[in-house]
Amino acid sequence: MPVPTFATMGTIVSLRLAEAATALGDTARADAAQLVETVFRRWDEQFSLYRADSELSRVARGELRLTDASASLRNCYALALDWRDRTQGVFTPHRADGVIDLSGVVKALAIAEAGGALRLSGLTNWSINAGGDVLVGGVPGDRYDETEPADHATPTGHRGTAPAAVSVHAEWVVAIVDPDDRGDVIARVPLRHPLRAVATSGSAERGEHIWTERNEPSPFRQVSVFAADIVTADVLATAIVAGGAETLADMTARFAIDVLAVLHDGQLLATSGLRRAD
Repeated sequence: MPVPTFATMGTIVSLRLAEAATALGDTARADAAQLVETVFRRWDEQFSLYRADSELSRVARGELRLTDASASLRNCYALALDWRDRTQGVFTPHRADGVIDLSGVVKALAIAEAGGALRLSGLTNWSINAGGDVLVGGVPGDRYDETEPADHATPTGHRGTAPAAVSVHAEWVVAIVDPDDRGDVIARVPLRHPLRAVATSGSAERGEHIWTERNEPSPFRQVSVFAADIVTADVLATAIVAGGAETLADMTARFAIDVLAVLHDGQLLATSGLRRAD
């Protein structure tokens, strides 16, 4: 079956529905894709700093006081601040110039809401891939291609492959690409319960774009975090890249996650739960 895709938040989002074709018609599939796209569009319209008309851009320009912003924006900011505290300041919602930038949580929140909307609509077997950040529900059906085009809407214009959900036996599996060769895969990892989400962060696609108070280059070229929810996975992937080996040790000790990290020399570091990954 065709995989619906759309561009948003500077990347490509794809939706895979594993319900059998006989059980889910074309109209229902189109409706599901539209549902997911609507969720992402709303988050992007409110929080993108690349949109002059977004609510967060108005806050950044000083046209709207944070205390007068919508409850959803203030709640999102509070969540980001909570993660700043939980990562000892390594993850931060503030740019170096002081502007509030919630991109570190917004895409993950959009993925999580889209997954919840699919479940409420009666769909239980699916995967959402937003530029390589993947959340899955239920179990796969038909076998899918192992990689898919992604990130060709980024400012760099690079066309490459991102982690893509595939079906092997009765589990969703993600393919983690090689940061030095976007056409190659360094691991295939089943998204077994309870770790049903994976997010990848690093400099391979967009260059050095993760800021940290230490202003030191990260030892990691790429970090993939597997977690029970996509927000935890996304935040901690960013935090580990920014904080380095010390943050990797701290986060894996305090959170129920698995991590696959790629050092700049190509060496792989994997937590015990990933040692059986292909």
